[in-house]
This record gives sequence, structure tokens and C-alpha cells, in this order.
Amino acid sequence: MTRLIIILLIALFPLQGTFTSLLAQSPAKPAGPATGINIGDKAPDIVMNDVDGKPMKLSSLKGHVVLIDFWASWCGPCRRENPNVVDAWNKYKSKKFQNAKGFKIYSVSLDKQKDPWLNAIKADKLDWPYHVSDLKGWANEAAKRYGVNSIPANYLIDGNGIIVAKNLRGIDLHYQIEKLTKN
Repeated sequence: MTRLIIILLIALFPLQGTFTSLLAQSPAKPAGPATGINIGDKAPDIVMNDVDGKPMKLSSLKGHVVLIDFWASWCGPCRRENPNVVDAWNKYKSKKFQNAKGFKIYSVSLDKQKDPWLNAIKADKLDWPYHVSDLKGWANEAAKRYGVNSIPANYLIDGNGIIVAKNLRGIDLHYQIEKLTKN
């Protein structure tokens, strides 16, 4: 009988450490959304210089509903869509949102020259303060990170930094923003 107990103890001894370590582990925390460019993903951060050459982070707008708008002064379709983006800015900049402090637009220009970029901001009345560019045209780092291969392109981000819609035009832009407002 003693021999049987010793054999059992020897056989179970290696498992003891396994069970003890399993019991000691804290429960796994649920993973948050992955960073990516698909709807439901956490939006990748962008750090790019503003019109004054100062770095501006997309993540500094966390807590707001944000439209990341990729465009350029030389892009006809972008310039034709700008009045709609301006209308959205004017309509939603003072609205109350579910789980967000407000609405912001983070404009990323694919221009290569500063003067045409600044002139288009003024001419199109893009009055929000968040305009950035690295002046690399199609080699723009943010555009590459977001997989932008045609413009205009945009991503709508909720207050938690999650992509909720993308490539919105016309009334669809307003509809998607409206869905995030408080009723």
C-alpha cells in the first residue's frame, strides 16, 4: 500500500505545478479591437505636421467623433466634395454625441506644395483647425498607413477611436454622423 501511494505521488507531482500555476493565473482580460483600417478596428494614429509645421496627433482628438478626410488641392472630386464636408462641420461641430465630446475633422492633404494646400483650405472655407500634411503627395505616410489609393477618402471614428464607417460621400456622411449623436 505504501508503495502504491509513493507511485501515485511521483506520478502526480509534475501535475501539481501545472495545476498550481493555472490556479494562480489571473483571468485573461478581453482583448480590445485590433488596430487596423477596417470598420470595427481601432484607428491607427497619425502624427503629421500642421500648417504651421507643428506635429499634430490624431490621438489628441480621442474622445471626439472624428472624420479623417484625405484630400488634395489638385483633386477635382475632393474639391467638389468639400462643400459637403463643410456642411457636416457646420452642422455637427456643436452637437452632442453618445460617448463623445463633440465632432472634429482631421484633414490629411496629399499635396506636394504648401501654398496650393493653404490656398485651397482658405478658398473652400475648411475652417476647422486640424489640417496636416507631409507634402509627399501620394507617398504621404498617413495615406499609405490607411491604404488610401484614391481620393477623396475618409474614415469616421467614434469617441473610442474605433472606425465606424469609411468612404462616405454626400448625404451618407451626414447620416453616419447623425447616428452617433444623442437623441
